[in-house]
Amino acid sequence: MKIELGLTSFADNGNIYMPDGKQEAVSNAQRIRDIVEEIELADQLGLDIYGLGEHHREDYAVSDPVTVLAAAAGRTTNIKLSSAVTVLSSDDPVRVYQRFSTLDAVSNGRAEIMIGRGSFIESFPLFGYNLDDYEDLFNEKLQLLLHINEHEVVSWDGKLRPSFEATGIYPRVEHGKLPISIATGGTPESSLRAGAFGLPITYAIIGGNPRRFTRNIEIYKSVAESYGHNPDELPVSVHSWGYVAETDEQAKKEYFPSLKAHHDILGRERGWPEFDENMFEREIGSNGAIYLGSPETVAQKIIETVETLGLNRFMIHTPVGSMPHDYVMKSIRLFGERVKPIVDKYFENK
Repeated sequence: MKIELGLTSFADNGNIYMPDGKQEAVSNAQRIRDIVEEIELADQLGLDIYGLGEHHREDYAVSDPVTVLAAAAGRTTNIKLSSAVTVLSSDDPVRVYQRFSTLDAVSNGRAEIMIGRGSFIESFPLFGYNLDDYEDLFNEKLQLLLHINEHEVVSWDGKLRPSFEATGIYPRVEHGKLPISIATGGTPESSLRAGAFGLPITYAIIGGNPRRFTRNIEIYKSVAESYGHNPDELPVSVHSWGYVAETDEQAKKEYFPSLKAHHDILGRERGWPEFDENMFEREIGSNGAIYLGSPETVAQKIIETVETLGLNRFMIHTPVGSMPHDYVMKSIRLFGERVKPIVDKYFENK
C-alpha cells in the first residue's frame, strides 16, 4: 500500500516571527524564490507532491501558482506540481487548462490541478465577479473545465462564462488528461459535488478532530457510487497544518509565534477568538489538526489519520504564517528523511 506524502504552502509572507520575539521583513520576490528552493528540496527527498496556493492579498506572496511551479519544474525531476488551490470561480477555465497543460509539458507530465471555490474572496471583485454568483460560477466553470479536459474542440453555451462555438483549446496535455481534484474545507456540498463528478477530493483540515471528516468521506464515496463511479478508484487526500523539528519542544518553540500571528490576523477579519497556548496545545494533541513535533510524533499522527480516514495522500502544510526560510527547509528535510520512511515502512505491507 503506497501512501503519497507531500507538502502544501500558501507562500505566507509578511513579518517573520522569531521565537525570541524579533521580527524581520521579507519581500514577496524573495519568498517566491524561497518557495522554488523548498520544492527543489522536497523533490530531492523523494516527496510525492507539492501544492501551492493562489491568493490576492498582501500576506501571501503567490497570486499565480503555475508560474512558480513552472520555475520549480526545471529544477526537479519526479515531484508532482499542483495548485492548492486554483480559485476556479474567479478564473477562466480555458486559461486554467492552457496554463496547466503548459506546466504539464515543461514538467514532463507532473502537473495537477486542485480546484476550489476559495475561502478568501479578494479575487471576486478584483476580476469583476459578483459574490452573489459564488456557487453558480463554480458549478458552471467546473463543467467547462472538465469538458475541455476531455475534448480538444469545444463548444460552450454559458450563462456566466461567455459562450463560444467549436474552438480548439491548446496546447493539449501530451499524454491523457490533466489530473483534476476538488479541494474543500469540509462543506457537505463539496463532497456531494466531487462524488457526483467522480473527482478525487482533498480535505483541508485546519482545526478540530480529523476523525470528524469520516462522515464527509462516507458521503463522498456513497454519492460517487450512486453516480456509477467506483469509489475504490477515487483518491482521498488531506492537508493539515504542521511542522517538524528534532524534538516536540523545539517544534513548539519555533512554530507557535508565526502560527499565532497568522491566526490572529485572520481572526480579526473573521471574528475568531485570539489564539493562545491552550488552543495550540489542543490542536497539536492527538485529537487536534496540527501535525507538529519530532519526526516520530508527526509520523505516528499521520499514520493514525491515514488509517482512520482511509487516505491515499497526506500533505503537511508548512509554514503557517511567516517563518525563517532555514526553519522551513529543516522541517522539510526532517519530513522527507525521517517522517516519510516511518510512514512508508508502516504501510508497505498493508
